[in-house]
Amino acid sequence: MANLFEAAGLERSAPRPLADRLRPARLADVVGQDHLVGESGALTRMLNSGSLGSMIFWGPPGTGKTTVARLLAGETDLHFEQISAVFTGVADLKKAFDQARARRQIGKGTLLFVDEIHRFNRAQQDSFLPVMEDGTVTLVGATTENPSFELNAALLSRARVLVFHSHDAHSIGQLLERAEATEGKTLPLDEEAREVLVRMADGDGRASLTLAEEVWRAAREGEVFDAKALQEIVQRRAPIYDKGQDGHYNLISALHKSVRGSDPDAALYYLARMFDAGEDPLYLGRRLVRMAVEDIGLADPQALVIANAAKDAYDYLGSPEGELAFAQACVYLATAPKSNAVYTAFKAATQAAKQGGSLVPPKVILNAPTKLMKGEGYGSGYRYDHDEPDAFSGQDYFPEALGRQSFYEPVERGFEREIRKRMEYWAKLRKERGGE
Repeated sequence: MANLFEAAGLERSAPRPLADRLRPARLADVVGQDHLVGESGALTRMLNSGSLGSMIFWGPPGTGKTTVARLLAGETDLHFEQISAVFTGVADLKKAFDQARARRQIGKGTLLFVDEIHRFNRAQQDSFLPVMEDGTVTLVGATTENPSFELNAALLSRARVLVFHSHDAHSIGQLLERAEATEGKTLPLDEEAREVLVRMADGDGRASLTLAEEVWRAAREGEVFDAKALQEIVQRRAPIYDKGQDGHYNLISALHKSVRGSDPDAALYYLARMFDAGEDPLYLGRRLVRMAVEDIGLADPQALVIANAAKDAYDYLGSPEGELAFAQACVYLATAPKSNAVYTAFKAATQAAKQGGSLVPPKVILNAPTKLMKGEGYGSGYRYDHDEPDAFSGQDYFPEALGRQSFYEPVERGFEREIRKRMEYWAKLRKERGGE
């Protein structure tokens, strides 16, 4: 019966979300992905060649991955079949493959679009390999996670990874203009509120259209919302950030590298982003300690004390007051002198220890608690450093088979001048970019 309703066109009169109604009908209508569908885009070139291979679409939500896959099927006269890894099991996959084989027998190819493909386990991912190799399906998988970490190497070797970018303010603006043209009315927002709505979308085209719908539903006749009213009406959309996935690792990497690069402003920004997204404070505390020992070390031993104290302060104060302790530690670490001398020395020493095996230390520095050990020369000729001139004997403490090694290069002092130069540089950069 459902097919009869569809044939009668009744489905077209049913309510549909704005984002669904605005789905592009042609690849040329897709916005925000010119590097893929533009005149010289990767997909445009692929279509012009007359050959379409299997692909993995990697990008944030709301960037058009599903839409582009559907349009590709239309452009290449392939049957479009969509499944989701969230709801699909082995039996469903087998059924989809059998249907694709049946179509192939009558000369019809299949573009199999797999949403959230990273959610399939390794064995399920392997099941795609035979049907990709013999051409039963042209696989297009969509994922929001890094394919290098989430997908089998065998699958990646048979598919080209194409990256979808988050929408910028310009492309979000284009979507809103299309929405206004479709609805036949402008958004009841002043200029500032419109900019705020664009920022709320956070690079997600679908989210921007959903927000626009909410605004139209809320507005009374002749009412125009300012930025404050907009936020009260639609609330605030949470940042795209999964504490266990890419967003988590991207931001902590940005925070760490900002501290290492002596940029306190950028470091504070990423710290605030992670707190705003609900990151575990204990995780942030551990990472600040790691920065103190890896990137500052003995150039400023107080950095480790400050980082540990920030963690204790947070435990004592809780949120939100305790977050200021992390901010203080973050700025301290970013402006502290930098040295990875201990970090690199320990890595080198660890490598030497693993390569050398169980080498025996020199007998001269070994204790001799028994007569036998004394007879073997243990401790013979040892010089007690405290009794030596300048409390330094100069003995060689390395195993004879290993020979003298050098791991640690002492840091040079006089960092205050360098820190001042870096702070002056950031101030100059802000001025050049129109900041205060």
